[in-house]
Amino acid sequence: MGYVFDPDVLHEIAKLGVGLDFDEACRVVVGELAVTYPGHIERGREWVFNLAGGATGIMDVLHGSMTEYMIIFGSPIGTEAFSGRYPLDIHDFVLSGTMYTYTEDNPGDALVSGPGDRALLRRGQVKGFRLDPGCWMLEYGRGFVPGALHTTLVDVLVRGLDLPILTQTFRVYGMAVIRELLQGKL
Repeated sequence: MGYVFDPDVLHEIAKLGVGLDFDEACRVVVGELAVTYPGHIERGREWVFNLAGGATGIMDVLHGSMTEYMIIFGSPIGTEAFSGRYPLDIHDFVLSGTMYTYTEDNPGDALVSGPGDRALLRRGQVKGFRLDPGCWMLEYGRGFVPGALHTTLVDVLVRGLDLPILTQTFRVYGMAVIRELLQGKL
């Protein structure tokens, strides 16, 4: 399986947005991603609500393929939820705010990630997480991406009862996947 993105490079790019206001951080990070990975980053902004595992946030899909995805995700008011268990690794690079996580391996230990930090949800692992108000991150998933869509599907259909969010999510992600497939990228 060929991957386009290097998590270490993404971490360095995400750090460029630390300390900037929200709009400027998005502009700088997305611009640098587009230069570093030409033809693989969507630069047009389209924010989509994301309901997953009990969390409510908003995302901008920067890349979508069968084997990788990248989004800017967060919430201006904060959120808390269950991560879900996925067939992929999910890297979160915190741009602003604070993310708290804990796992069943270390239930008494909270991992605190702040601006410039990196967190990893390994494939098959689960976490509880909380984003403080104003927590925004660059999120990168690597593995079988369609296998992760069930968490969003269930929450949008059962908790949100919002078909427009579901339609918008599939349209934005689907168009990104088609663009990548046309370039020969799974």
